[in-house]
Amino acid sequence: MAIDERSPRGVTTTHIVQNQPPPLEDYNVFTRDRALVEGVRRADAGWAEPQLRELGTRAGSAEAIQWGFDANANEPILHTHDRYGHRIDEVTFHPAWHALLNAAVAYGLHAAPWRGPRPGAHVARAASFYLWSQVEAGHGCPISMTYAAVPALRRQPELAEMYESRITSLIYDPGLRPLETKRGILCGMGMTEKQGGSDVRANTTTATPLSSAGPGAAYRLTGHKWFCSAPMCDVFLMLAQTSSGLSCFLVPRVLPDGTRNPFLIQRLKDKLGNRSNASSEIELEDTIGYLINEEGRGVRTIVEMVNCTRLDCIIGTAANMRQAVAQALHHAQHRQVFGKQLIDQPLMRMVLADLALESEAATAVMLRLAAAADLAEHDPHEALMKRLGTAIAKFYVTKRGPALAAEAMECLGGNGYVEESIMPRIYREVPVNSIWEGSGNVNCLDTLRAMRKEPAALPAYFHEVEMAAGRDADLDAAITWLRGEITAGDDFEPRARRVITRMAQVLQAALLVRHSTPEVARAFCASRLAGNGGWVFGDLPDGLAIDALVERAWPNV
Repeated sequence: MAIDERSPRGVTTTHIVQNQPPPLEDYNVFTRDRALVEGVRRADAGWAEPQLRELGTRAGSAEAIQWGFDANANEPILHTHDRYGHRIDEVTFHPAWHALLNAAVAYGLHAAPWRGPRPGAHVARAASFYLWSQVEAGHGCPISMTYAAVPALRRQPELAEMYESRITSLIYDPGLRPLETKRGILCGMGMTEKQGGSDVRANTTTATPLSSAGPGAAYRLTGHKWFCSAPMCDVFLMLAQTSSGLSCFLVPRVLPDGTRNPFLIQRLKDKLGNRSNASSEIELEDTIGYLINEEGRGVRTIVEMVNCTRLDCIIGTAANMRQAVAQALHHAQHRQVFGKQLIDQPLMRMVLADLALESEAATAVMLRLAAAADLAEHDPHEALMKRLGTAIAKFYVTKRGPALAAEAMECLGGNGYVEESIMPRIYREVPVNSIWEGSGNVNCLDTLRAMRKEPAALPAYFHEVEMAAGRDADLDAAITWLRGEITAGDDFEPRARRVITRMAQVLQAALLVRHSTPEVARAFCASRLAGNGGWVFGDLPDGLAIDALVERAWPNV
C-alpha cells in the first residue's frame, strides 16, 4: 500500500477518513429546536427555560449519548435466586441505566407537575421528557409509569399520604428495601394478562381480603401478568378481580417488615425496541396489595393514569421523530455527494423538509395536549380536548413515527443502518408507542366512545380547529369534509381509521396555522390535507418554501 506523505508515518491512504460527518454531540437539544422553544413560551411555561436549556445541553452531551449506547449494549440480567437457592427475583442493570434514571428523576420528569403545580407545569415536564428521551427511550418507561401513577394513587388518600412524597422525590434510590426507608421510589404497572391483552376486564388475577375488605385494605393477589415492565420499581399498580369486579391495587415489592412480597419474575421478554429496559412476565402468589378506591372500580381508577401514559406515548414518539430528523439533517449537512453537500441536493432537501414538517406537527400537538393537562381541572373545553385529543393523537402520531424513522435512516444510507448511528435503535423503538397503552384500533374505539359518552366532546374539537378557520383554504375544506363524514350514517366503526386520521391531521394543521410560520403551515396543509397525505416523504407539492422548512428545523445549516 502506498504511504500518504501528509499523514502520520505508517498510515496508508486507505486509512484516511474523508467525507464522513462528525458525531452529532455537544449541542443543545433544546435551543436547536425552534418549534419546541416557541411552544414552551406559548403555553405559559417560559419560566422553565433555564432548566430546559440546562437539560438540552446535557441531553446533547457526548457523555449522556454514550450512556444511551451503553445501556442498550449491556442488557439487564434476571436473577431469580441467590447462590443459596433463595428466591430473590431481581434484575441488574448496567451503570449507564442508573445514570440515565438518576438524571431523569433529578429533573423531575417523573413527577414535577405533582410536586409543584403551576401554570405550564405539564408543558414544562412534557418538554423535559421529550428532550431526555432523545438520549435513550427505554428508561422513560418507569419514569412515565411513575408520572401516571400519582392521579390514581390520590384516589386513596391514606396511601397517597404514605407514599406520594417518596414517589415525587427528586432522589433516585435504587434497590429493593422497605418503602419507608427509601428516599425516592418509582412505580410500575401490571395490567395486561395473556388471555386478555387490551381487554383488561377479561383479567383472571384474583384478590381476596386479608381480613376486612374496602378501600385501603390489604388483599392477597394470585395471578399471572403477561407484561410487567421495569420490574425493579418499588411499587406497582395492578388490576385484579374481587367479588365486586375488577379493582385496582398498590403492590409493593418489599413489605414493611422487610420481607419480599411474592413477585415471581418468570422471564424477561425478548422484545423489539430498546434493550436497556426489562420487560417481564410475572406471577403473583398470595401477593399483598392495597385496594385503591372501591372494589369494582378498577377501570375507572386507572382512566386518568392511562391518559397520562398515552400522552407520554405521543411525547416519546415526537422525541424519536425529532432525534431522527436531527440526525438526518446533521448527516446531510456534512456529507458531500455528486460534487456538493447532500443537504443542497434538491431531492434530498425535499425529503428533509418533509421529515421536518412531520416532526414539527407532532411536537405541536404534543405541547397542545400537555397544555390541556395543565388547564383541564378548571376549564371544560380543555378537559374535553385532553380526553378526545389524546386518543386521536395517540392513534395518529404513533403511526407516523415508524415511517418517519425509516425515511430518516435512509437519509444516512448505509451509515444509518449500523448501530453506532443510533438510527436502528430509534427505528426499533418507535412501534412500541402505537402498541402500548392501547393499540391503534383501541384508540380509535376509545375516540368513538368519547364522542358518544361526552356529547360536548365533538363540538369542543370543532371549536378548537375552527380557531384557525379562514386562514387556509385546504384546512377549511378538510374541516367541512370532516363534519360531513362524521354525520354520514350510523355505522361509524369501519370508517374510524379514515376519519380519525383526518381529525388528527386537521388538528395538527390548525395548530400550525395558528402558531407556526406561514411557510410551515402552508406546506402542511398543502401536503397533508390537499396532497398525498405525506405517506411518501419527499413528495411535497410545488411552490412551497422548502429552504425555510429546512432552516427552521436545523438553524444555521
